Amino acid sequence: MKIKSIVAVCAMLAMTLFSFKATDKEVQSDKRFGGLALYTVRDAMKDARATLEKVAQAGYVNVESAGYNNGKFYNLSPADFKSLLDEMKLTPISAHQGTANFENIDQQIADLKTAGFKYFVIPVPPMGLFGHDGGKMTMKGGAKNLAGILDKLGEKCAAAGLQLLYHNHDFEFMKDAEGTVVIDYLLENCNPKYVNFQMDLYWVTKAGADPVAYFKRYPGRFKIWHVKDMDDQGRFAPVGNGKIDFKRILDNKKLSGMQYYFVEQDACFNETALEAIVISHKGLEKIGFK
Repeated sequence: MKIKSIVAVCAMLAMTLFSFKATDKEVQSDKRFGGLALYTVRDAMKDARATLEKVAQAGYVNVESAGYNNGKFYNLSPADFKSLLDEMKLTPISAHQGTANFENIDQQIADLKTAGFKYFVIPVPPMGLFGHDGGKMTMKGGAKNLAGILDKLGEKCAAAGLQLLYHNHDFEFMKDAEGTVVIDYLLENCNPKYVNFQMDLYWVTKAGADPVAYFKRYPGRFKIWHVKDMDDQGRFAPVGNGKIDFKRILDNKKLSGMQYYFVEQDACFNETALEAIVISHKGLEKIGFK
């Protein structure tokens, strides 16, 4: 009887342990969602392996790069960068390519494809058109000129199986010297076969514009969002620690055309970048992002 009792107890313990392990795996799986723009942790990416491991541990599954230079991503060849992401179970989705021009676009496209990216993102007006004036971001050349450049770059990307997106800041929502609202011109004149948009929700809000109003005016054009919050001083803040009404925006996900979203925080004030990405991931879950 004693032997049978011991066997029975062991069996029950084994079943309990198995149940706990299965539950742990389910919880871990449930908490891994969403994307991170690596610009947030750009300084820490000097040690890409250690930093990407922390990104994965924070719960993210997708990444957007912002560290391409001389044919390498964070000093790694495109193939090596892809291998590292695979090892960390992180998926490359989009890449900010601020140095793109007509001469190097073919090589950059090839490198993005080798690294496994789907979206080629132009982060600011390219080819020397972007600038600063008294601390404010500016552009020269006019909206029509920028639209033509984006269409040409986008056509190249489309032919290679990538999608080109333009990422906004706040200045595109202001009227330029000719009285044109740059973002409106781009949305109305860029060919949607070649050019769509990455909406940065912070910068739209900073400009005094309404993301949902843009979704209604230009449905389906905003394929990726940058999700970043704004504190009471108008500064960057971890998601959920600011005043942007993300739930209202998220309710209009389908209208916007959003396929992916990425947490991004340009600067941190009350925490380190690696602390901020953990806070933001928890914020995403509370808001209802998946």
